Amino acid sequence: MGLTWWGWATTVSGMNLMQVFQRFPDQESCFEYLERVRWADRPACPLCGSVKVARKADAYRVGRWNCHDCRSSFNVLSGTIMAKTRVPLQKWLLAVCLVTNAKKSISSPQLARDLDLTQQTAHYMQQRIRSAMADQNGGAELLQGIVEADETYVGGKPRRHTKGQNKRGRGTRKQPVVGVVERGGKVVAAATPNVRGKNLLRFLKAHVDPEGSVLITDEFPAYNTVKPWIPHAVVNHRTTFGSGLTHTNTIEGFWSLLKRSWYGTHHHYRKTWLPLYVAEQCWKYNNRRNPDAFGSFIAGALAP
Repeated sequence: MGLTWWGWATTVSGMNLMQVFQRFPDQESCFEYLERVRWADRPACPLCGSVKVARKADAYRVGRWNCHDCRSSFNVLSGTIMAKTRVPLQKWLLAVCLVTNAKKSISSPQLARDLDLTQQTAHYMQQRIRSAMADQNGGAELLQGIVEADETYVGGKPRRHTKGQNKRGRGTRKQPVVGVVERGGKVVAAATPNVRGKNLLRFLKAHVDPEGSVLITDEFPAYNTVKPWIPHAVVNHRTTFGSGLTHTNTIEGFWSLLKRSWYGTHHHYRKTWLPLYVAEQCWKYNNRRNPDAFGSFIAGALAP
C-alpha cells in the first residue's frame, strides 16, 4: 500500500535552518557551494558551453567569471531561478529550506516575516522555487504497477449549509485537478480544463505505463474510456471505501495535503498560479523518502 498523508508527515529535507546559517554565513560561501553543485571542478560558460573561463578579478562582484570564447561575463546563477537576483543568496537558500520543509507549504507573508523581505519579493521567490519543482517533476518515469487515479476541485469560498450553494465535487465551479499515483511510488497531478473521458485518458496515457499495470478509480463514468487501454478496477464509494487492494486511499491522501495547504496556509490563490502550487505538493510527495531533498532541489534548479 502507498503512504497516506500521515505516513510522510515528517518530510526530510536534509537541511534545517540552523544548518543553512552555519554552512552559508556569507555570499562567498553560498557561491562556493552553488559552484560545486553546478560545475564540480569544471566551470563552463552557460552561454556558449566553453570551458575556457577564468574567475573575474573584481572585489566588488563576488562569483563573476569571464569566458575567453564568447567574451561574456557570468556567474553560477546565470540561466537559473536565481539569475540576476538582488536578494542575498543566504536568503535564497533559507527560502528553499523553508519551502521544502513545510509539509503544508508556507505563505508569502510568513516567508517575508521569517526572512525580512517584502511580501512581493517573498512571493516572487516562492513562485520561482515552485517553477523549478515543476520542471523537476516533468522528468518522472511512467508510473507502473497498481496506480490510482482521481480528480479533486480546488478554490471557491468556504462551504455553507445552504441548499444549492458552494457545491462540492463534480459540477462545482471550482478548478478541477486530476492526479495519478503509483502505490509506494510517485504522484503526478495537474490542473485540467475539464474531467471528460477523453481528457482524463490523454492525461493517464502521458503518465502511466499500461504494461503490467492496473488502474484503480472510483465509479465516475468518465474513467470507462480507459478500459480498452489498461486493466481497470472500480471502487463504488456509494457502498464502500475499498476492498483489499482495491481502493483509492493513496491518491485521496495526497488530495488531503493539497487541500490543507489551500485552506490552512494560502486560503486563496489565483487559478493561473494553481499549477505551481500543485507542482509543489507533487515534488514534496515524490521526495518524501529523499534524505537530501534540499540538495536534490538545488542540483535540479542549477541544471542546464
